[in-house]
Amino acid sequence: MSYKLVAVDMDGTLLKSDKTLHPGTIRDIEEAAKKGVETVYCSGRAVIEIKPYLKELPSVRYGICCSGAVVYDFVQDHVIFSREIASKYAVRICNVAKKYDGMTHFLAVGSAVSKDQVTHMDDYNMGVYQPLFSEIALLVEDMAKEAAGRISIPKVNIYFRTNADRKAAFEELKNLPLCFATVGNTILEMTAPGISKAFGLEILANRLRIPMEEIIGIGDSDNDRAMLQAVGFPVAMGNAEAEILKMCRMVTSDNDHNGVGEAIRKLI
Repeated sequence: MSYKLVAVDMDGTLLKSDKTLHPGTIRDIEEAAKKGVETVYCSGRAVIEIKPYLKELPSVRYGICCSGAVVYDFVQDHVIFSREIASKYAVRICNVAKKYDGMTHFLAVGSAVSKDQVTHMDDYNMGVYQPLFSEIALLVEDMAKEAAGRISIPKVNIYFRTNADRKAAFEELKNLPLCFATVGNTILEMTAPGISKAFGLEILANRLRIPMEEIIGIGDSDNDRAMLQAVGFPVAMGNAEAEILKMCRMVTSDNDHNGVGEAIRKLI
């Protein structure tokens, strides 16, 4: 198969553990671009959380952001597609998060978090993101009030202190008309019905006139599952969750050792 596009997750996949790019990854993605193979971000991140990496990867134009809820053109700096969670559900999420002392995060083109919680993100197993959030996120006094003041939000995350807290909160939220994904041991992600990285990728693929079977997908966690199932060639990172390792056609090196570049070199 001649592959025309590579859809790559960011955290745990494209990015090293310290949230920087491996020099080899940059080289391999840019070499693929010279051969006419486009790479796109396929991430749970908000648009603004991806922008710091654009200068290092100038060939990457498009992003499947917010786990598929937003498809974005970084060259023209505009939204191609968006489907969002209604405000009333976001308010409910915020109230349940507060009950279990979770940290709520709104993701869209921009990003919003609690002003009080962003100062101690280690408590929510998210300390590595604290510098980024402190710099680019809208800092909010009351997340439920912020949600009530919006019409809708593409994606809402809750970061918990423990897995037990996540499980308890999910039991209270699971009947809402939303899509849920768990990441790591303590993160719960929520998007509108029907939304997934696969859905967003299909929208972009149709726009670019690239069949899904001519796409390579690379990921590591539960929120990559639908995307990996939808593409022609699914690749698991060496650090991927057990179920992701089982479902993919190739396992590459981990995210700290240029697993993305290794897969690109082998397949393109």
